[in-house]
Amino acid sequence: MYVGQTIDRAVEWVPDRMALAVGDERLTYAALDALAQRCAVALHAAGVGSGDHVAVVDGGSPLAVAAILGVARLGAASAQMNPDLKPGEMAALCQMIGARVGVAGRHHQATLAAALGGTVVREEDIAGVAGHHALPDVSIEDDSTGLILFSSGSTGLPKPVYISHRTVSDRLAYYGTTVDPAVDPPIDMMSVPLFHIGGTLGLLITLHSGRSMVILPRFDAGAWLRTVEECRVSQTFVVPTMLRRILDHPEFASRDIGSLRSLSYGAAPALPDLIRRAVAALPEVDFSNVFGQTETLGAYAALSPEDHRAGRKLDSVGRPFPGVELRVVDVETQEDLGVGQIGEAVVRAAQNITRDWMPTGDLVAIDEEGYLFVKGRVKDTINRGGEKFGPVEIEAAIRTLRGVAEVAVAGVPDEDLGERVGALIVGDVGLEVDTVKAHCQQALARFKVPEIIVFVDELPYNRYGKIPRAAVVEVIRSHAG
Repeated sequence: MYVGQTIDRAVEWVPDRMALAVGDERLTYAALDALAQRCAVALHAAGVGSGDHVAVVDGGSPLAVAAILGVARLGAASAQMNPDLKPGEMAALCQMIGARVGVAGRHHQATLAAALGGTVVREEDIAGVAGHHALPDVSIEDDSTGLILFSSGSTGLPKPVYISHRTVSDRLAYYGTTVDPAVDPPIDMMSVPLFHIGGTLGLLITLHSGRSMVILPRFDAGAWLRTVEECRVSQTFVVPTMLRRILDHPEFASRDIGSLRSLSYGAAPALPDLIRRAVAALPEVDFSNVFGQTETLGAYAALSPEDHRAGRKLDSVGRPFPGVELRVVDVETQEDLGVGQIGEAVVRAAQNITRDWMPTGDLVAIDEEGYLFVKGRVKDTINRGGEKFGPVEIEAAIRTLRGVAEVAVAGVPDEDLGERVGALIVGDVGLEVDTVKAHCQQALARFKVPEIIVFVDELPYNRYGKIPRAAVVEVIRSHAG
């Protein structure tokens, strides 16, 4: 199976079943199939062919979902991009993957056009495709690229991850269930952005299984609670920050969310106290802490519902899935480490983008029962509420501001978001915090703009001439209280 065939079984067996719900909009599988086909026709007319890479910018929408399928039907690969990115940031991603054509919703057409410097296929262009148009026959190799997602990098912009049709197919076979026309399926909800691996993978699993997916275009705890109640959502995935805000929301106790049966969380560290609180508040829900990354096509380890109910090892991310080989190695020597020793997780599994042993960049330790405990990152990626990005690009943006002499950026630990962006700046006497933030807002996505800015006389260089991120955090905390 290749990516463009994800919904074929559902279209054949349950064409009138709801595939997507976004706000007041509902699409059956037959309607989604037709939209994907129109998208493919419009892109083919724009010159997209086998092997091309197509930028997609629209957040969680029927158009973005249809683009994943329609692009793949041409033998091309879609690349979902964060709609919050500025044109310069988006342009860099387009250049990385060689995209010359893109698809954008009406609110993002101007940004993508500025970034792409090429053709943008608009929502109205796709809607204007009349009747059925045959597409050219394409030969698709199992190991050719079916999807492109972007993974966080510690030294700059996100990096593209090229995912083959074979890898997607193997993953769907692992998670997916048979389409059953005789049984009403559970309702899934996408609470995280589509451009994240959790969003894209969850979507494809749902559609391949012929279930119904409710998409929350942008997370809001109140909207999340209302949607679970109104749509009778059965299962979803959240990041810990979302879970905290859901539990804290004034409507949590009054909303009927009894339909919820399974809630997985991940993408950022979760405090055990938060999880204990969640399990107590939702005793009928199966909780799972899932751990993985884009390059492993989602989770390769998980803390089970049984562990959660027993309150066992809630500070771990559980054990590797069957079929996953995991080693913990010394970062410098690459030698295998023993129980309890901290090193880099190296993984080999069919779900990975490579068949070889793959360094994950995660610092971990494994206990005597095989439970995995995450200790940090080999690199210094900032993880703000599940949004992951490197400090270097933020530093580069701040350095372009007149009056800035030196700057160092790091993720400052935060109970709510996991980390917040903090910056140390050496600069002119008259430089102000609001000026720096306003400057960053023009160049960076909102989640990358520093929230904690401290002016200092010098940066905390070590004797090797480097600035440890931990030292940056220490100085920020000493000044900011």
